Amino acid sequence: MKNCAALLSISVFILASSMADYNKPIGVAAVDMQRIINADREPQNWLAHGRTYDEQRFSPLTTINADNVSELGLAWYLDLGTDRGQEATPIVVDGVIYVSGAWNIVYAIDARSGELLWQHNPETSRVWVAEYAVHDAVSRGLAVWDGKVIAATLDGRLFALDARNGELLWSVLTIDRSKPYSITGAPRIVKGRVIIGNSGADYGVRGYVSAYDASNGELDWRFYTVPGDPSQPQESAALERAVKTWTGEEWYKTGGGGTVWNSMAFDPELNLLYFGVGNGTPWSRELRSPGGGDNLFLSSILAVNPDNGEYVWHYQTTPGESWNFSAVESIILADIEVEGQPRKVLIQAPKNGFFYVLDRATGELLSAQQYIEQNWASHIDMATGRPVEYPFARYKNQGRLIVPGPSGGHSWYPMSYSPHTQLAYIPALSVPGYYNHDEAYTYKPGFQNKGIEEGVTDYRALNPQGNRQILRFGTRLLAWDPKTQTERWRVEHADLPGGTLVTIGNLVFQGLGSGEFVAFAADTGMKLWNFEVGTTIMAGPVTYAVDGEQYVAVMAGRPRAMHCRMIFFWRMGSSSRRHSLPRSPRATITAPDASMIADRFEIAARVSTLATTRGPSGWGSTGNLSRSSADLTKESATMSMSSSRKRSRADRSSSVGAPRDRRSEGTCTPGRPVSRPPCITRASSRSALQSRTSRMTRPSPMLRRSPGSTSSSRPA
Repeated sequence: MKNCAALLSISVFILASSMADYNKPIGVAAVDMQRIINADREPQNWLAHGRTYDEQRFSPLTTINADNVSELGLAWYLDLGTDRGQEATPIVVDGVIYVSGAWNIVYAIDARSGELLWQHNPETSRVWVAEYAVHDAVSRGLAVWDGKVIAATLDGRLFALDARNGELLWSVLTIDRSKPYSITGAPRIVKGRVIIGNSGADYGVRGYVSAYDASNGELDWRFYTVPGDPSQPQESAALERAVKTWTGEEWYKTGGGGTVWNSMAFDPELNLLYFGVGNGTPWSRELRSPGGGDNLFLSSILAVNPDNGEYVWHYQTTPGESWNFSAVESIILADIEVEGQPRKVLIQAPKNGFFYVLDRATGELLSAQQYIEQNWASHIDMATGRPVEYPFARYKNQGRLIVPGPSGGHSWYPMSYSPHTQLAYIPALSVPGYYNHDEAYTYKPGFQNKGIEEGVTDYRALNPQGNRQILRFGTRLLAWDPKTQTERWRVEHADLPGGTLVTIGNLVFQGLGSGEFVAFAADTGMKLWNFEVGTTIMAGPVTYAVDGEQYVAVMAGRPRAMHCRMIFFWRMGSSSRRHSLPRSPRATITAPDASMIADRFEIAARVSTLATTRGPSGWGSTGNLSRSSADLTKESATMSMSSSRKRSRADRSSSVGAPRDRRSEGTCTPGRPVSRPPCITRASSRSALQSRTSRMTRPSPMLRRSPGSTSSSRPA
């Protein structure tokens, strides 16, 4: 069974008194730093990736609460026209939803009705994505600032759109295209600077985070997370210290890794920007840095001055990282009591299985305890801040089964924190991984370079502790108390756990890989409400309000879900609240999407051709990975023409299954995600929804899009 792509929302009537009298700036999407700082004055909006700069993903909206959440029902959903993954957090400003979908397509949507206001397609290179995007053609979000919508592409560009109509204002290339970088993370904007990192550590790149002027896209500063060639001067004093923690030659020739691809947070009072750093290339320190060393700043949390990118402090969660234990997972700022004293802290549950509480002014470790089963370290030494590793954790001489595995105890799925319950809500994983040196490893440009053997037949034979519990595969929602470093409650899941949202109404919302969207009681973990959407939900939900009605919304979608493309919203009191969407929409579809098939075959052909022409150093006989913007544009156009021809042939024959319903093709013909705007379906009644979902071959009416343009627009 395949899963589909979707966005979800719920609404309820709220009292006018719950809306603060915040005097909003005049203009569309007029978001600035002060407005984000004062976000609690306008809880009806979701102004930044984590709602606020502290990234708590906590909402003070009160109308939807534990007492009435059972009345939630589907308000409408939006079909995005793609079979690719949906992982972004929507931004909601003054009744308009801004969100990035697969292929980095940006949508502006009326938050009341789901009507598409405009969309912009940045024409992300599909060849680049096929080669270097580990997690499919996903985007995890965008930012809104001063009338602009700012997003990044998988092929390394950062761009700004006019929030009124989606027109392109500026675009800059943030990466060296001779290296296999990509961007999946959401930009953050601090003091007029767009902060963005990148991905690609497994392929062999040097990580960094950059700040660009939000008004024109000019580069302001750049902070490298891994030192460069030790024979040359480093870019900063911090890197001069870091280079002493590396040995050998492999690391600087291949980049070293350390990409900043997910978490960030900002403290306006301390004027500190925080970000997490990823794993190294290759994974094993014994291959990457054969003489040992901590390998700074891999798997670290860093604090820098956002005005100039200067280093302030760091804390390394996994010195000498060898297990893909990145520290890019959610960074959250909170005020909690530590040993009887109020402290301004930073909390994180990174991949390595330990939950950290740090003083966010100094980086001092305040506490650390394991939040998930693990067998690589016994504890964290509070005197040194370092993990005390078990002797068998380093897999230099023998393959080992380690928990957590490469997926980590917590991955990119957003964690949330409630200052009301003082609990963090973690989408946790318990999945072992097999590690062993690949004796035949040599660096291969343009390919993943993990340096480990993959695959094992007998996990039990590799368990050094003989602990059967370690072999347990599972996922769960954990309510964790950072103050006491204890688990308050857990809910076991049978599938992947999605990101979380917590509200003052004593609710935690979470989507699951099974296609279930669930509300739990924040204090007890009791399941209070659920809705089956028929597609995987990994993204972090948000909540907002428009015209006195509160909504909860979430993107939904799993990569490569044949002919499934949906985005959902709910509201309070809907007559369809007890209706579940079909779990397998594909089962009702009688003909494949010819354009999707054409795209896949085209990409496969391109990749196959390129692979056969690679020299010993990479692409082609010269080993040059570099592609110009014009080259990528030409590739995209070639692929588009090829797909168009194949689509035309497939449409004429349509011989697989029953014929298409030609009466509906003119309104919303299935096609490539870039070839048409989304389709909207409103849930007016249970019978109407049942009627719609029983005829999945008849798409919903298509919303207006300007002819001959990649952007559809109407006044916002």
